[in-house]
Amino acid sequence: MTNDPNETWITRIFNYRCYITFLTGFYSCDWAYEEWDKTELGSCCCSRIEQVFFVCLVISFCVSVTLLFLWIETSNEYFDFDWVVHLGTGRWFYWSILMLSLTGIMTAYTSLLLVLGFLLLWERMELFLHACHKVLIWLVIILCVFLMAIICKFWRDKWLIAGLSLKIFAPYVHLCGIAVMSIISWPLSFYVSRLEAEIRLRRFKMTCFEVQNEEETDIFRRLRALQVAVAFPFLLLLICLYLLPLGIYSPCIQKTEDLGPRPVFIAHRGAPMVAPENTMMSFEKAVEFGAYALETDVYLSYDHVPFLMHDHDLSRTTNIKEVMPNATYNHSAFFSWPLLRTLNAGKWFVENLPYYNMKPLSEEDKRRARNETIPKLVDLLELAKKERKFLIFDLFGPPPTHPLRNGYIRHVVDLILKSKIEQHLILWLPVYDREYVKQVAPGFQQVGRFLSVEKLAEENIKMINVDYKKLFYNGLREYKAANININLYIINEPWLFSLAWCSKINSVTTDNIPLLSQMSYPYFFMTPGYYMGIWLLVDFTSAVIITAIFCFHWWREAEKEKMREVCEASETASLQEKPTQPPDRIGESPWIINPPNKGSKKPPSVKDNVKTDAANAPKPPVTESSKDTNTYYSTFSETSQEPRTK
Repeated sequence: MTNDPNETWITRIFNYRCYITFLTGFYSCDWAYEEWDKTELGSCCCSRIEQVFFVCLVISFCVSVTLLFLWIETSNEYFDFDWVVHLGTGRWFYWSILMLSLTGIMTAYTSLLLVLGFLLLWERMELFLHACHKVLIWLVIILCVFLMAIICKFWRDKWLIAGLSLKIFAPYVHLCGIAVMSIISWPLSFYVSRLEAEIRLRRFKMTCFEVQNEEETDIFRRLRALQVAVAFPFLLLLICLYLLPLGIYSPCIQKTEDLGPRPVFIAHRGAPMVAPENTMMSFEKAVEFGAYALETDVYLSYDHVPFLMHDHDLSRTTNIKEVMPNATYNHSAFFSWPLLRTLNAGKWFVENLPYYNMKPLSEEDKRRARNETIPKLVDLLELAKKERKFLIFDLFGPPPTHPLRNGYIRHVVDLILKSKIEQHLILWLPVYDREYVKQVAPGFQQVGRFLSVEKLAEENIKMINVDYKKLFYNGLREYKAANININLYIINEPWLFSLAWCSKINSVTTDNIPLLSQMSYPYFFMTPGYYMGIWLLVDFTSAVIITAIFCFHWWREAEKEKMREVCEASETASLQEKPTQPPDRIGESPWIINPPNKGSKKPPSVKDNVKTDAANAPKPPVTESSKDTNTYYSTFSETSQEPRTK
C-alpha cells in the first residue's frame, strides 16, 4: 500500500486486483490473487469439461427461472397447494411459500454464477468452476426437472395460469424487454467493436509483413464468426420485440366505453381471510364487504342434519383430535349433530392464519373466532333470507352406508322450501336429480358446469360456474354470444380479477373479498391509442439509444486505431533520427579527429563536428517519442567533454 495522501480509501480497497479476486473467489473458490494469462480474442476460453459445465450452468438458470415464473404466477392457488399437502402430511404450513423461497434461492444462485462467468469471459480469463458449484448445479437441474414433472402430472392446469398472465402482462413484458435489450447493447456493442478492431489489426499485420499462414487465417475467420454469432441474434431479437405488439392481444387494452361493469362477488366459504371459513362469523363479514352471493359446502350428518363443512373429515378446521383422537380422520357424515355442534371451528384459524397475505386480526375478532362452531344449513338460509343474498353451495353425497345415501337431494330441497326463503335466491348447482328439483322448486336458478352451449340451452340453464383456467381458453366467446351468465372460481389475485373484469365476466367466486371489493378500476387497463403511443415512443427511443451506443464504441475503437498508427509512425521516425556516421568514416572510431583541411588555421574539434552535423541534419516532425529522444541527446551533448586523443 502506498502512502500517497491523495489516494482515497476507495482506490485503496476497490481496485482491479480486488475485482479479479472477487470473481475468481466466488466462481473458482480461489481467493489468492494470481497473474492470469488473458486468452486471445476468438480463442477458446476454457477446456472441454469447463465448456460442458458452463452449458449446464445456463440450463440450470433457465429451468430455475421457468419454475420461479410459474410459481409466482400461480400465487392464486397457494391455499389449495397448502391444503393438498396438508391432506398428505396432516400438518398445516405455508408449503407454497417454502416452495417459492426454494425456487427463488436456486434462481439467485444460478444467476450469480452466470453473471460471474460472463464477467470472467469479459476479462478474457480462463473459466474454472469449482467442484462444489458443479455438484450444486446438477442438483438444481435435477430438482427443478423433478418439481416440474410433478406439476405436469398432478397440476397440469397450473401451466394455463402462466399463459393467462401473459394475456395481461404481455404489454409490460414487451416494454421491459426493450429496456433490457437497451442495457445489454452497451457491453455487446463494446465486444463487437473490439472484435472488429482485432480483425483490422490482424489484417494490417498480414498486409505489412505478408504473414498469412493457415493458423492466422483460421483465427481471422473465427473472429468474424464470433462477431456474427453475437450481433445477429441480438438484432433479430430486438426486431422481434419492436414488432411484438402486432401479435399481442390483451383484454385490458380496449376503449374506455367498451369496459363492462365490475363483476359481482360470490363469497367463497364466507370471508375466509378475516374469519374462520364456513362459520357464521365468516358469512356475516362477507355481507359487510358487500358480497352479492354466499357460497358454501354442505354435508349431511348421520342423523340427517345438513351442516357446513368443506373437508371430508374434521381434522383441519375443528378440534376433533382433542375430543375424539381415534375418530380424527373419520368421514364427517358419520358424526351426529349433537357431537358436531360442540366442536370448536375457529381456534385453528387464529393459531394457523391459513392465508399468507391475510391482515392481522383485531383482538375482538380473535376472541369471536375462537368461539365459533359448526353452523347448520338452516342458519345460513336465515342469514341469506334476512340480507336478501343469493346462496350457492356444493352438496356432497353421503358415503354408501349413510341412511340418506339415495335421498339426500330431496331432503335438502325440502329443508330449503320449509325455510320460506325466496326461491330465486337459490342458485342450484348439484347435478344429481336435477329434474326433481325443477319440478318441486321451479323458482331455483339452475347453474351448470362447463357444458356446451347446446346442452345448456337444452336444459334451460342461463348461468354456469366454471374454473377460470379453462374458460379463458375455450368457450368464452360462445357463452357471451348466447347471453349466458358466467361465474369464475376461485379468483383471489387483483390481476386475475382485472382480467375477468376486462373480459366482461358477470361474477367471481373469491376468498379475497376484502381486497377485491376496494378495486374501483381494473389494473393494467389502457386504451389502444395510449398503448400505441407508448409502443412507438419506446421503440424509437430504444433504437436511437442502441444506435448511439454502437456508433460510440465503433468511433472509440477507430480513435484507438488512429492513436496506434500515430505511435507506430512516431517510433519509426525516432529510429530514423538516430545519428549515423559519414560514409568515409565507416569502420573508424567516432572519437578520432579528422585531419585538418588545407588552408585551415585550426583543426575542427569534435564538438564543432557534432554541431555541424546537427545543423545540417533534416529536422524530423515533433512527436512525443522524438521529444524524449532529443532531450536525451541534448543532455548528453551538454554534459560530455572532449575526448582525449593520443
